[in-house]
Formats: sequence, C-alpha cells, structure tokens
Amino acid sequence: MITVRAPATSANLGSGFDVFGVALDRPADVIRVERAERTTIEITGAGSQYIPTDPDDNTVGAVVDALDAPAHIEIDKGVRPSSGLGSSAASAAGAAVALNELYDRGLTPKELVPIAAEGEAVVSGTAHADNVAPSILGGFTIATADGVEAAQTDIPLVACLPEIAVSTRDARRVVPERASMEELVETVGNAATLSVGMCQSDPVLVGRGMDDPLVTPARAELITGYAAVREAAFDAGATGVTVSGAGPSVLAACRAGDRRAVASAMLDAFDAADVEARAYQTRVSEGATIL
Repeated sequence: MITVRAPATSANLGSGFDVFGVALDRPADVIRVERAERTTIEITGAGSQYIPTDPDDNTVGAVVDALDAPAHIEIDKGVRPSSGLGSSAASAAGAAVALNELYDRGLTPKELVPIAAEGEAVVSGTAHADNVAPSILGGFTIATADGVEAAQTDIPLVACLPEIAVSTRDARRVVPERASMEELVETVGNAATLSVGMCQSDPVLVGRGMDDPLVTPARAELITGYAAVREAAFDAGATGVTVSGAGPSVLAACRAGDRRAVASAMLDAFDAADVEARAYQTRVSEGATIL
C-alpha cells in the first residue's frame, strides 16, 4: 500500500486566471492505494457524502485509466468539495503520485501533471492544470499550454472558507468574455508583479499583484459578505485579498506576524454577514508527499 498526502491549492491568485497556483500547507487529502483487479474507491472525511465513488465519475478514475493502474483507492478528504481550494485536484494529484509509485511507472512529477489534469476534467469539464500542478509540484506554479513551471517560495497566507457552495461550472459562467485594453494591461502588470513577489518571497509584492479588474469582481458577487471580508482583512494587515480559485474561499496574503489577526478579522466579517466560516492560517508549501 502506498499513502500520499496531497495539499490543498489556491488557483488564479487574482491576476493569474487559469495560469497561477500555489500549494497550501493545510488542509490536505490523504490517498491510499493498493493493487487490485478492478478499481474501487472508498471516501471519508469532509464532504465525502457528496463525492461519487464510481470510478467513471470520480477524478481518480481518469488517473487510473491514464496510468493503467487498477487499485483499491481510499481517499480521506481534508479539502472540502466546492471550496475553491482544489478539492478534486488534491485527490487527482495524490492518486497520480501514489499510483505512479505503486506500479513503478517512472514518470516525473511534471509528467504526472497532465495526467492528474485529466482527472480534473471529470469534475470541471476541462483539463485545467492550475490546481493539480501546485498539488503535485508544490510552491508557486505557472501552467500554460506549453507546460508547467514551479518556483519554491515562502509566503504566509490565510484561506477563509465560508459555508457557501460555489461550483466551478457556475463560477466559470460569470467570467467576462471580453476585456478592454486598459484592463488587459493592468492585469498583465499585476501578474508580473505577483510573479516577482513569489520569486522573492515578498508578501507585499504578492499582495499588490493579486489585484484583478476582470474575473475576481464577477466571482465575488457569488460570495455573501466578500466586500466586507476583504476590507476587514486589509484593515488587519493583509497585503492582498482575492477569491481562491472558483470560490467561495477567500485568500489573503500577509506578513507572518499578521496572519492570526487577518484570520480573525475575516471570520468576524463573515459572521457579521450571518455566514459560518473557518480560517486556515497557512503558507505556500511542498507538493504531494509519499508518507
């Protein structure tokens, strides 16, 4: 039996829609795989009752097919589905790493990214790598049609998860189809700033680069209390705030000494909006790890 811990992730980071991603040191899924004649899936943990166990409908089923690696797979969900923290990606990434090891396929972590992305397509309809890439590779990742690049960094973060459901499909429907030249220039500049900040482990530059005039404002409308939570986070010392992935989680970059205050302020703001929430005081972390 092979056991893998696959971290939650945050994609987009505001200005890097469908491109940027980071691995978070918490929460995480734990995936256990054991050789079998046919694939079976057992799921426990956060939101497990909503996740299909049929391999044809679960993200890990596509990974099994791609690696030709039938197995009994146990998934202990630490990353709640529909959280904006890469729940389906964590399972797919963890399964890819575990099955690659179990069957000695010899693929590199980068080679496993497109395989795990095929698992993502089962849930979201498209094989995006912006979540599976950081869950496998760790750090800050840039996923494009030409491949994936990763950089290790040390940025303190707070991920605040409200008890609101926002599906990836619904969140994609509200994305604007057109952008003005001014919006495009602003977004490119912010994305470049964020990239430099990640490479320098500078939370101020990262926070500045999270600003996004296009996708985030549209998705924020799906999250009750977002504007107040964002303002509260900044007042408590956050350097940047954005929607994590498709939402509803809200991601804040900050200095290490401000992380507790930022988390508390975000929780209080959601509470004032009559929304239950929990906050993860986290940071950019390593990728999937064989235990």
